[in-house]
Order: sequence, then structure tokens, then C-alpha cells
Amino acid sequence: MKSAVETLNPTRVRLTVEVPFEELKDSLDAAYKKINQQVTVKGFRKGKIPARVIDQRFGRGAVLEEAVNDALPKFYTEAVNEAEVNPLGQPEVDITELKDGELLAFTAEVDIRPTLEIPDYSGIEVTVDAVEVTEEDIEKSVEQLRERFASTSTVERAAQDGDVVTIDLEAKVDGEVLPDGVADGVSYTIGSGELLDGIDEAVKGLEAGGEATFTSQLKGGSAEGKDAEVTVKVTTVAARELPELDDEFAQMASEFDTLDELKADSRKRLENMKQFDQATQAQERVLDELLKLVEVPMPEKLLEDEINTRKHNLEHHQLGQMGIDLAKYLELQGKTEEEFLAETKEQAEKGIKTQFILDELVNKEKLDVSREELTEHLFRRAASSGMSPDQFAQAVAQGGQVPMLVGEVARGKALAVVVEAATVKDTNGEVVDLSDDEDEVETAAEAVEAVTGEAEVSEDK
Repeated sequence: MKSAVETLNPTRVRLTVEVPFEELKDSLDAAYKKINQQVTVKGFRKGKIPARVIDQRFGRGAVLEEAVNDALPKFYTEAVNEAEVNPLGQPEVDITELKDGELLAFTAEVDIRPTLEIPDYSGIEVTVDAVEVTEEDIEKSVEQLRERFASTSTVERAAQDGDVVTIDLEAKVDGEVLPDGVADGVSYTIGSGELLDGIDEAVKGLEAGGEATFTSQLKGGSAEGKDAEVTVKVTTVAARELPELDDEFAQMASEFDTLDELKADSRKRLENMKQFDQATQAQERVLDELLKLVEVPMPEKLLEDEINTRKHNLEHHQLGQMGIDLAKYLELQGKTEEEFLAETKEQAEKGIKTQFILDELVNKEKLDVSREELTEHLFRRAASSGMSPDQFAQAVAQGGQVPMLVGEVARGKALAVVVEAATVKDTNGEVVDLSDDEDEVETAAEAVEAVTGEAEVSEDK
């Protein structure tokens, strides 16, 4: 076999391949065998039809087509290896010559992973939020815990902010009660904003048995988006009572004996949360600066596929679960389709660039993924997917996605290397040391996944 490679642009090549006919022998034999199992000819046992009879009855062309289809992947792979290119996706193959008994010639155009030069990234500097926990933050955290232990008691007075009312609702559009416009015994906390616009004003001031009518735009159901005349009747009014903030509350709501211990724990948890947010912020901003340093040629077909994948995942997975279509989503977002496509293209380009650059860094820094790192990543991915580790591992193995998981961890390690080399300061001008972050690789992997999305740049040979 002879092959040559022609560079069409920095991200696409054309392979020209010539194969002597004798190298098709194994594929021709396999073609005759396959056709033998599929057809019957009177006078011959199944599977024992001579090649000359198959040629006469079904045509030599059918045999050649079957043989070439069988052989092409093998010869294409040999040409790719000989040219030392890294193809992305499937090639566009064109058979340019097929002479029975003499020659098979074809061309294959395919996108390739571009060659990148990674400059010195140690000069990257970013600023992140300082880790500051105020007394107000602690009070808010404790108050949220206090809200969870609130009790209610029925009162004989007009409803007011914060009360829990039990209500009956009836919605009419154009004077007709909607089929799904009646609901009885609904529990609602005044001021929560969880039901209809205008309901707070309608029920405030009403006692049990009181009734009011107001107009509101429906947020769901058969008349979604339409203005409805809503009648609300209050059946009970209950006041929420919060427990006293004292040591007794701390013992009831936590494992601590005193309120001071509970507040100290709240401070520690808030600090940990803010440190995690700070690390994530540092990784995201360092990644943005790294992307600015490297010029990345963009494979057009790969970009088109990535845009289509992201659009498909949004329409058929995320929006499908929400029960809305793309048009409704764009309306809610206040975007035109052109703005949405431009935004999707920008995100896709950033995701592809991120993969290319970090994969190049993995090779440059000779980063390996250990079994322990892969296992930890698998456990985290399983938790986020709502599956058990065993179920997730089985699904990954069956889907052939182990290399994808390895790639995610490796890119996380590559980003962590860049973050460690960069200078990270907080808004107070203090240098932030992220080297003690035990989950640095995992948080970096998550930061990368947020950019690259679900699609994976695949290499096919």
C-alpha cells in the first residue's frame, strides 16, 4: 500500500491511498463467504456456492463493493498511522479508482487535531474574591436553620406577611373556569412568591372565610401565559412561631450543646464553602487567561458537530425535562434565535479550545491518571448523576466511556498545574495558596467540564 498526505489547512488533511489488488484478497474471501451465507442457488448447498457462480448470478460488482467496504477501515488506519496525524471524527472517503485485479485507490479528507505551541504560563495573574465571613453571614445561616424548626398555630385574625394560609383557588379565562383551574386546600406562606403574582396582596388582610378576586398571568397549565381572573378563599390562617435562639435550640437543631458552638460551626462551614468557591473562581479565571495565550485553529466540521450536540442536548434533555420547547426557552431568556446560536457557537469554540490546550499540556507535562484518581472521579460523577457507583461504572464500561473519564481527570490535573504556576491574589491583595486543596484536581476537572460541556472531542482511526 502507498499513501501520501496533503495539508489542506491547519486542521484538515487529505490522505491519498493506493492499494495493490492482491492486498484485497482477505476481504474478497470474506465477501464471498458472507454472500454465500445470504443467498441460495439451486444445485448447491448453502455456503458451498463457487465464487464463479456468485459472480455470474449476482455480479462481480456486488462482491467488489462488499470487499472494499470491509477493507477501507484497515487501509485508512494504516494511512493515518503512516502520516502520523491525529484525526478527529469520521473521514469523508472518495473511491477514485477501482480496477478489478489491479488497483484500489481512494482519498480520505478528515479534520485533525492542530499542532499547538504552549507558551510559558507562569506569568498568569488573576484576582479572586477574598474569603470573608461576616457576623451577618453567620446570623443569616443560623436564621435559616431556625426557619426549618418553625411551628405554626391557627390564629383568629387577618392574614399578614409570614403567615401560612390554607386557600382554595379558582381561575377563569374569558369567564370560563379552566379544566385545571381549581385547587382546594393549598398551603401558602405569604410573601414566599411561590404561587401567582398578586396573590400576596389579595390574601393579606383576609380572615378565615374571607374571599378576594385578582388578575394574574398564569405560569403553567392549559392557559399558560394568559391573564386569568383568580378567586381565592382563605380557609385558615396560621402564624409561624420561631424557636428562641438559645442553647436549647442548639441542642434541638444540631449536635452542639450551646448556641456559641453552633455559631462557630456555622462560621467554619461558611469559610469552607467560600474557600471552595474561591478555588473554583481561581481555576475558571486562570483557564480564561490560558486560553488567551494560545492560538488555536478551529476545525470547522468539529465545531459544527459540537454546536449541534449542545443544541440537541438542550432541546431534548434539559428543556424536555422542564416541559418546554426551544422557542419558549428563548422567550423566557429574552433572546432571539440568532443570539442563541451566536452564544452557543462561542461556548462550543471555548470548549474545544479548552480540550485541545489541556490535552496538549497533559502530553507536555507527562501527566498520568492513577487508578485512585479515576475511582474518586467516578464516585463523584456517580453522585452527581444520582446513580450508585456500581451502576455508574457499569454504564460507563458498557458505553465505552472509560477513556472519556480518564480524559476529564487528566485535563483537571493539567489545569491544576497551570493554577499552581499562576499568581492568585484576593481582592485584599493577599496571595492565595491553593496547594493545600485536597480536592484541587477534582474541582479543576469540574471547572473544565463546565466549559467543555457533555460533548467530547473524539479521535477516530
